[in-house]
Amino acid sequence: MYRSHTCGELRSNQVGQTVTLAGWVQTVRKFGSITFVDLRDRYGITQLLFGEELNKVLDENPLGREFVLQVTGAVSERSNKNANIATGDIEIIVQSFNVLNKSAVPPFTIQDDTDGGDDLRMKYRFLDLRRNAVKRNIELRYAVNRAARNYLHGNGFMDIETPFLIKSTPEGARDFVVPSRMNPGQFYALPQSPQTFKQLLMVSGYDRYYQVVKCFRDEDLRADRQPEFTQIDCEMAFVEQEDILNMFEGMIKSIFKEVKNIDYTEAVERMTWEEAMWQYGNDKPDIRFEMKICNLKFPAHTFPAKQSQSVLIDGADFKVFDEAETVVAIAVPGCSEYTRKQTDELTEWVKRPQVGMKGMVFIKCLPAEASAQEGNTGITFKSSVDKFYSEEKLKAIAEATNAKAGDLILILAGAEERTRKAISDLRMYMADKLSLRKAEDFKLLWVLDFPLFEFALEDQDGGGAGRWVARHHPFTSPKPPHIETMINNSPKVDDLDKYLEHPYAGIKANAYDMVLNGNEIGGGSIRIYQRELQEKMFAALGMNAEEQLHKFGFLLGAFEYGAPPHGGIAFGFDRLCAILGGSESIRDFIAFPKNNSGRDVMLDAPSAIDTKQFDELQIKLNLK
Repeated sequence: MYRSHTCGELRSNQVGQTVTLAGWVQTVRKFGSITFVDLRDRYGITQLLFGEELNKVLDENPLGREFVLQVTGAVSERSNKNANIATGDIEIIVQSFNVLNKSAVPPFTIQDDTDGGDDLRMKYRFLDLRRNAVKRNIELRYAVNRAARNYLHGNGFMDIETPFLIKSTPEGARDFVVPSRMNPGQFYALPQSPQTFKQLLMVSGYDRYYQVVKCFRDEDLRADRQPEFTQIDCEMAFVEQEDILNMFEGMIKSIFKEVKNIDYTEAVERMTWEEAMWQYGNDKPDIRFEMKICNLKFPAHTFPAKQSQSVLIDGADFKVFDEAETVVAIAVPGCSEYTRKQTDELTEWVKRPQVGMKGMVFIKCLPAEASAQEGNTGITFKSSVDKFYSEEKLKAIAEATNAKAGDLILILAGAEERTRKAISDLRMYMADKLSLRKAEDFKLLWVLDFPLFEFALEDQDGGGAGRWVARHHPFTSPKPPHIETMINNSPKVDDLDKYLEHPYAGIKANAYDMVLNGNEIGGGSIRIYQRELQEKMFAALGMNAEEQLHKFGFLLGAFEYGAPPHGGIAFGFDRLCAILGGSESIRDFIAFPKNNSGRDVMLDAPSAIDTKQFDELQIKLNLK
């Protein structure tokens, strides 16, 4: 027996017991004729005391950091208790010990505040995983996994595995491909998601499916992307959208409770895609704070259900606004005292290439002195456009933005798409400066009623320009009132300048995204389950009948055999863990992640293969 207890288990009520522990040496501290050693394992740290006799042995054969050590001794009450660790009331008076394995000097300290940089820790990830900071992340990931599985099992879902070696059907991101030795010249693809398999399972009668599954996409990386990532993938038959929303609100709330001990009792807010873009400038808004966008001017076709408030900025002969396609504003709370230096810094921030604005207008809403009427305090305005806009106009803009005394109004103007994204980025930037996005606060949101299609005016993915593209994926059903619109109209667009007038431009998807703290953590839809409608969708995306059968003939054929109405959702498991753990990067919550170049620097992968493997695969390498 290597150990009778773990290094995080012993307490004062076990004083006097003889125990055996095993773990790694965290620190060694010599004090004259005695030595203290902190022994660490996955469960915690226990202090060991080597008395005079054993200390002599250590003098001849010193212990080093990360040595693997086994000790037997008596549990004793510590004279200098350590309230910072769970075992801080006791120590082990060592009677015998055995070095199970020595360790080279680690390339960085195995501590929370390590001296190792990212690249070094990635190379020695097996050591980095010993640190408490990383261990807590891996434990949280396991807790989220367990909580999700418990909930889904309790609600009748069955965990069913689907294949990793599948057919390549390039849609969206690039596939990773795998050559087949037994079928020379042919290739498998690694799945970007189990989408078609889970739909086939619905056809097969497994009406509640889930899988915590690896997915693969060959795309450029960033903090929240990895070439291989994990989804909580779910599908249900005989459901409508409301059934899906209620079921998976329940799952996330259950995870909050089990993992974070948070009772999320409030109703999850719902918002249409149009409202999200209108009020926040993006389709995954962080609603933990206000600062909603005030749309002072925009092209009428962008949000036809809304009206521009351009009357507030018209007639001032201010060309920046007059010539702009869009003018948008936010009221930042409590920042009216910003100095000229601070507003100049904000202007430079929006001019950065990543944001892309030419400049910024500001209005300070300064508290006025109390007026003659006791208790009535007004607002005076100071802006960067005082020579163009009267006090009355500035007041009207302030009222439109819901600005209060002490607020700072920031206004951007320019091309629609870029300006709306820029004001969204500025809103988040100001929220971070004001500490309005606290990691310990959680706010859920459903975003609904996305457009079913986008129109590609330019060739962005090799599929050609002047065509419809699925905003989600080609298996998403239109909203029920729009199904006839899709079936009864041709997808052809005769005049590219008037694509917004085409009936397809107004079709809404029966789709939904769950957003947590400004991050999309889950997305799904009610699926198409009739062959005629699925063929119509494929045709709208530019696939002829032959291509449809080649890529998706198995699914179209399955729809001939009693496919039930069904829908589902997939949650970004890595991202959900990162948010719950208060991190910006999913990499911190993956045991063995890739770096930003898609490399595993610990394994040195990807790497070259030898000539024999190329010969077996009947492949020649042609590097250009």
